[in-house]
Amino acid sequence: MNQALRAAMADTGQTIESLAEQVGVDPKTVGRWITPGRVPHPRHRAAAAAALRREVEDIWPDVLKRREPPWLRPWVETELQATALRSFQVAVIPGLLQTPAYASAVLSCGLLEPDEVADYVETRMRRQKAVLERRKPPLFVAVVDEFALRRGSPEIMHPQLDHLVNIAQRPNILLHVLPLDAGLHAGQAGPFVIATTEDGDVAYLDDQAAGRLTNETTGLWSIWDTLRSVALPRRQTLDYLEARSWLT
Repeated sequence: MNQALRAAMADTGQTIESLAEQVGVDPKTVGRWITPGRVPHPRHRAAAAAALRREVEDIWPDVLKRREPPWLRPWVETELQATALRSFQVAVIPGLLQTPAYASAVLSCGLLEPDEVADYVETRMRRQKAVLERRKPPLFVAVVDEFALRRGSPEIMHPQLDHLVNIAQRPNILLHVLPLDAGLHAGQAGPFVIATTEDGDVAYLDDQAAGRLTNETTGLWSIWDTLRSVALPRRQTLDYLEARSWLT
């Protein structure tokens, strides 16, 4: 039995029927949520949590962890401990900087069912909050290939680029575009992230099948330095994102 859900309902004076009405589902559906292991659809989780004046993770604490692929969980823990994250992306905007609509569009390109996409988007948004909204957030430096900014419909990309401009105003977030006219570059073998922690540096490498962690970061640091040297400076990057001439 989901004791957290029952306690929240009792604290707020909600019955199965009243909660079902506020969320917009059948009372039998709410009844099933009380059963262990039964988790609502993301939009219903959010609506129920709001009605109960709780955070989603207070009622369904295992949602975030369960929706992460097993191979990703060690990296999620590393992100939470990092004092600095340096991310290079070739084809997509870094996950920690994505809007829900952009993340949904990217994830929908694969073989996931719509409900799975919604769950993974919710997980990604919670990762963003956990990493970037914590009391002492890490330094986050991102180098993004211009190619990644040119993929996506205007309806998705305009809000996404607005988000990048806004979040890059934070002093701990440094964003740099690697322009197409830089030509061939050292990062074409694929994306990577280097996390600096109290225990040393850890890197995350991504590919088509899964991601992996490595402590062998010397070569990646050399690639990172090369990429930073040819990427646009911070102010020029923001001007470029605000102009976004290719979308007008």
